[in-house]
Amino acid sequence: MGADSGPGAPAPVPWRKVLYERQPFPDNYVDRRFLEELRRNIRVRQYRYWAVVRETGLIAQQVSCVALFLTLWSCMERGALVPSAVLWVCLTCALLGYGLYEILGGSCVRERTRLADLQSATIFLAFTFGFSPVLKTLTESVSTDTVYAMSAVMLLAHLVSFPYAQPSPPGSLSLNAALFGSVCLASRLPGALHTFTMLSCALLVFALWPCLLHRMREKAEWSFPWAAVLVCLAGVGGLGSLWPEGALLLALALLTLTLVCPLLLVHLQRHKDNIHGPWDEAEIREDLSRFLN
Repeated sequence: MGADSGPGAPAPVPWRKVLYERQPFPDNYVDRRFLEELRRNIRVRQYRYWAVVRETGLIAQQVSCVALFLTLWSCMERGALVPSAVLWVCLTCALLGYGLYEILGGSCVRERTRLADLQSATIFLAFTFGFSPVLKTLTESVSTDTVYAMSAVMLLAHLVSFPYAQPSPPGSLSLNAALFGSVCLASRLPGALHTFTMLSCALLVFALWPCLLHRMREKAEWSFPWAAVLVCLAGVGGLGSLWPEGALLLALALLTLTLVCPLLLVHLQRHKDNIHGPWDEAEIREDLSRFLN
């Protein structure tokens, strides 16, 4: 619809897309040029299959870390592993990982000194060791089924809320969920030393390892796929020693996650159809940071 036209009517007024002047057109009027500004898929990101596979390795290795942690807990609960031996292995891995983290950091500016890191580790170990008898009896009045259900929910929440885009440091929600689930499981172990060992393993797996992995992704990209593959193999192998059927299911899930899901993403990306035009909200592309100072 446009302005009225007739033999005695004035020449038609051209429509302009402005709001600051009155025009003889309805408010919802658009002319034939409206769809000339239609654009399709101007911001669609094109993915490469192997690049997506590489990124899904972070998710697969995190799932394997949870499987590996549950394997350690099961072995300690059955008495197949001595807590002192596991504790020494964790301490050795922590020292090696810290040294590798420092080497990969190179000449980067440190926000914390090594003395501060040592103080934090000492405080954590001292408090955890001191409160281990309390944590051991924390869930005595709770049924075992309820404890296992809470642990499963918390570990699942850890996987869902884990900041895969920026895993260093781990998100507070994901880390707290993992530690809460670890405390629930550790309270079902035979002794206080078992509880202390299990919580130390939880800190190593869920807090320190993501930081090292993030540093490897930044400074040594070639090492990240190998580290993810090794963690996945360790998770499947550890679970296979206790539950072969579960290890098979885990292996199928990891293969689906790392190979099939990226293939579906790349395939479905071709059918993506986003339209953009004058009906979109205005975007301010000018740098306005100078007004915030």
